[in-house]
Amino acid sequence: MQTIRVETPSAKYNVMAGSGLVESLAPRIERIVGKLPRRVFVLTSAPIWGLWGQAFLGSFAEAPIAMFLPPGEEHKTLKSVEGLLRQMARAGGDRGSLLIAFGGGIVGDVGGFLASIFMRGIPYIQVPTTFLAQVDSSVGGKTGVNLPEGKNLVGAFHHPLAVFADIGVLATLPDRELRAGLMESVKAGIIRDRALTRFMEEHAEEVLGRDPKSLEKVIAASIRMKAGVVNLDERENGLRMILNFGHTVGHALEQATHYKTLLHGEAVGWGMVAALHLARERGTISRAQFSRLEKLIHLYGPLPALKLHTAKVAAATGGDKKNVGGVRRFVLPVGIGDAGVVEDVTPAELEAAVGYVLAQATGKYA
Repeated sequence: MQTIRVETPSAKYNVMAGSGLVESLAPRIERIVGKLPRRVFVLTSAPIWGLWGQAFLGSFAEAPIAMFLPPGEEHKTLKSVEGLLRQMARAGGDRGSLLIAFGGGIVGDVGGFLASIFMRGIPYIQVPTTFLAQVDSSVGGKTGVNLPEGKNLVGAFHHPLAVFADIGVLATLPDRELRAGLMESVKAGIIRDRALTRFMEEHAEEVLGRDPKSLEKVIAASIRMKAGVVNLDERENGLRMILNFGHTVGHALEQATHYKTLLHGEAVGWGMVAALHLARERGTISRAQFSRLEKLIHLYGPLPALKLHTAKVAAATGGDKKNVGGVRRFVLPVGIGDAGVVEDVTPAELEAAVGYVLAQATGKYA
């Protein structure tokens, strides 16, 4: 097991990545909080609970109160949050309660947001069950839900007390979700970890074959990269924006397809291709680097086919949270293992990058 420390001005906690964490969860939590509170809630989804609920409950003397969020971005809404808050209130939740988010990124985002606003804030634990959630959304304190106008436009910064990333639960993760999650690790390597990029190039067969040691190495490296960035910039005032590499166009693709066609990591994959195209045209990466990184993205594909209009996707980027005062912010790689934020991307550049993606996404890589 590997332990990565997150230390920000407002929170300090450990992220643990290894095997057997779900089965031993209660004593691990008690080492952090002392005696478990009177009301412990677990937010999960029915599929995850069906697969792993028994293992989850095994270490608890008294079963937590289980609440369920249906799978899918369409349920990541304020309406869902209100229903869950009312469940907690009716079950006798109070300021001393504890919430455990046990599921993928949607469960983690919604669970963290619930914890941030119930009784004006209660503690919570992240137990991510997808690769994507383990390497990305469970770490850093971002929580939130979507609006029809855009993704994650309502939320709060609320850090967990701890994160337990159990590699064992990935055994039941569908191949498509594993590949989608690995896009975030590809992202981590491109923007800040050249060694991770090289490892993912050279060990794709082992990683995609779910070799435990290879998965642990990729997961730990990805978490370590994100924790390092979050430690330096907790509230996304500068450096942390680089973690949004691929997300500007990625979120726009999700919105344009009504969150029904793409997994989040797949959208980020296409978004990274768009950003690489823009970086190549601007000269922040060479043509050789562009080819190498684009090949890496597709190595962990395939990315789904898309049939969209360039103008529609480009317009959807206007709702991105990074935009401030009408200025479009875009994360671009600077070589391999480094990235920066630019604020002068023109509509023509954006449409060219989106057009490049949509030309590929007609089915060539599907």
